[in-house]
Amino acid sequence: MRFTKELFTKAIAEAKSKAKKRNFLESVDITVNFRNIDFKKPENRIELRVVLPKGRGKPVKIAALVDKALATELKKEEVVDRVITKDELQGLDKKAVKKLAKEYDFFIAEPSVMPIVGKVMGPVLGPRKKMPQVVPPNMRAIKATVENLRKTVVLTNKKGKPLPTVHAPIGVVTMSDEDLAENAMAIMRALLNKVNEQNIRSVYVKTTMGPAVRVV
Repeated sequence: MRFTKELFTKAIAEAKSKAKKRNFLESVDITVNFRNIDFKKPENRIELRVVLPKGRGKPVKIAALVDKALATELKKEEVVDRVITKDELQGLDKKAVKKLAKEYDFFIAEPSVMPIVGKVMGPVLGPRKKMPQVVPPNMRAIKATVENLRKTVVLTNKKGKPLPTVHAPIGVVTMSDEDLAENAMAIMRALLNKVNEQNIRSVYVKTTMGPAVRVV
């Protein structure tokens, strides 16, 4: 594979050095450009969730959609950032769902509430690729799922229309170059399970406001 951790480490260090200091915590992002793939075909579209081994470097907000019994336990354990019960779900209108979709990065739901979730939240969460991850009503399983989601990024090339490009955060500027490179490699491995290496035209890394640096 022509993509190596060493190449990413070098490019990330260069991207950081070229970026001006900002008064906010900048992300470090990866951009992957493709060629010779017809992304209009549904089977070619990229919709992947990748767990970054070194985490995202900043908080990820997660909401749980659960029945009343599990809601009490989740609130007590403070596992997620917000708990929404089945009764609360039934009272949500489209405006409220849009607000939730904007505020939270991920949603989890126990199986018993999914029919209501699909009806009330599906039309908003579906197009945003934020439909809940279904979890069993088991605290150990929920904690493991939440731990992974807090390190997860979503890769998609569908933004209005399928594009031959994927953008994703690999962390923040305060993380080490090596940790950011390890996260970048996790993304590349996930993409290479979907496309052939020769279909990747180029790869860049950059800080939020800084110039892009070509990796390959």
